[in-house]
Amino acid sequence: MDVLTMPRIDDPDGFYAELLDAHEGLSEAESHALNARLVLLLSNAVGDRDVLREAFALAKKAGA
Repeated sequence: MDVLTMPRIDDPDGFYAELLDAHEGLSEAESHALNARLVLLLSNAVGDRDVLREAFALAKKAGA
């Protein structure tokens, strides 16, 4: 299984707004902690270590 990079979220703008809303009122440290918890929860939902490793590499490459 490969990381799916094609858009799959209905209403991506609405999703992004919800993500921003989840961070509203949080300190920078609380926001980072929320992101870490989201990564762990979503990683568990994916469940495939090879896919997660590929996602790590893609995310790191995109940030370079």
